[in-house]
Amino acid sequence: MVPVRVECYSGRKADERPVRFHVRNREYFVEEILRQWYGPDGEFFKLRADDGSVYVLRHNTATDAWTLQETGSS
Repeated sequence: MVPVRVECYSGRKADERPVRFHVRNREYFVEEILRQWYGPDGEFFKLRADDGSVYVLRHNTATDAWTLQETGSS
């Protein structure tokens, strides 16, 4: 898992969904949320970024830490 800095849209709740994230000094814009689900230790967002790749971001709600779970092409 790779640590990542995430900027979120806050609507009904804080950190409702990611809109931009930064990994290793590179910035990615979220073009589409493909899927969102909840696990026992956080929430997950499968998304397509502006580079055309698919990423899974995990938000540990207990620690408020974000990590990059996996990457791949669509």
